[in-house]
Amino acid sequence: MVATAKKIQSDTKISKAPEATALLRADHKLVNSLFEEYENARSLAKKKSIIDEICLELTVHAQIEEEIFYPKVKQALKDHELVPEAIVEHDTVKQLIAQLQSQDIEQDKDDYNAKVTVLSEYVKHHVKEEQNELFPKVKETKLDLYELGEQLLKRKEELMAKLK
Repeated sequence: MVATAKKIQSDTKISKAPEATALLRADHKLVNSLFEEYENARSLAKKKSIIDEICLELTVHAQIEEEIFYPKVKQALKDHELVPEAIVEHDTVKQLIAQLQSQDIEQDKDDYNAKVTVLSEYVKHHVKEEQNELFPKVKETKLDLYELGEQLLKRKEELMAKLK
């Protein structure tokens, strides 16, 4: 992993839990840097290693959002559009992750790379909607975003320990 990705990842492991949207933004930034690293990688083994890390990060990120963040946000915003759409986007991302995890990069690297490209584009679209539409609305609610950040961080650490 490049130094940038390591720095971003270590920034989320601070003693005081960050505000919820800041933690989620840090995840977005980390995954984006990993996609860039994938594009620059030359060996198939390095590409596979990076994709494994992307899949882990996205899996954990989606799970903490779905378990903790989205239910509280949906209730606070009385939202019937943004959160359900985000969950549907997560489902598509999970399908692509499952395909990448079960596919051998060496068998058909063109198909594999195409799936990585679509995954990257999907994630970028999802991130843009969250950061530009959902997060600003969340900041206007009465939710305690530091308490929520603490819950997200705790669950993220549990899942990372379990899934690594």
